[in-house]
Amino acid sequence: MADRLKGKVAVVTGAAPRGEGVGNGMATAILFAREGAKVVLVNRSAERAEKLAQLIKKEGGEASVFAGDVAKPDVCEAMADFAAKTYGRLDILHNNVGIGAPGTPETVTLEDWHKVIEANLTTTMLCTKACLPRMKQGGGGSVIMVSSIAGALGLMGSPGAVAYSTVKAGLHGFTMSVAADYATQNIRANCIVVGSVHTPMVAHLGAEARERRRKMVPMQTEGTAWDIAYGAVYLASDESRWVTGITLPIDGGLVNLRAWPR
Repeated sequence: MADRLKGKVAVVTGAAPRGEGVGNGMATAILFAREGAKVVLVNRSAERAEKLAQLIKKEGGEASVFAGDVAKPDVCEAMADFAAKTYGRLDILHNNVGIGAPGTPETVTLEDWHKVIEANLTTTMLCTKACLPRMKQGGGGSVIMVSSIAGALGLMGSPGAVAYSTVKAGLHGFTMSVAADYATQNIRANCIVVGSVHTPMVAHLGAEARERRRKMVPMQTEGTAWDIAYGAVYLASDESRWVTGITLPIDGGLVNLRAWPR
């Protein structure tokens, strides 16, 4: 266990994956704990979060579970209060909750549109709103958003997923706003742009689709949740103390090298 996050308290939302394998939230929570942070695992399913907590504890880390739906303001307030009361402070918020839904502007249902906005944008806003006062009390903190190449920097879109692309692009604006509003209070806000990684969320794609995704990447390899988690550790640590308002693509070069000859 290293000490890059020693003495810090981290909240990771959507920490436990919904299927088999390691998701971005799970990998991030494990690495945060390995680096010395006390981690609050936030999940709607307490059972899945408890399994992850036990895994972290077996490695010698420290983790607690908070179960609830972070689309609800009172739940978010209770979550931040739980973290601060359990560990005495709150330094890191990793906003990892998100879902997608199919559809173009003509075919997406209003129900799906609202669900995707709520799960990706509203949860991020509410969790951040609840955690900011605790971070100010501790003298600063790091807020990390998790976006996607589907809405990356307004440069890429995802066909047939208008709601998902829209909310992921929206996270960049939210990140910039938080970074600007809280820079003088030593609270940093940054956004990870997730590329073609293999996680439980995309396990349904199948081998053929995974191979197509791999070939799109300039590095010609598929990413993992651990690649995302290592980026989160950097943004959560004091190593990035002078870094705020950035979008960090972790995508094998897909966004910035999108003109790469294939």
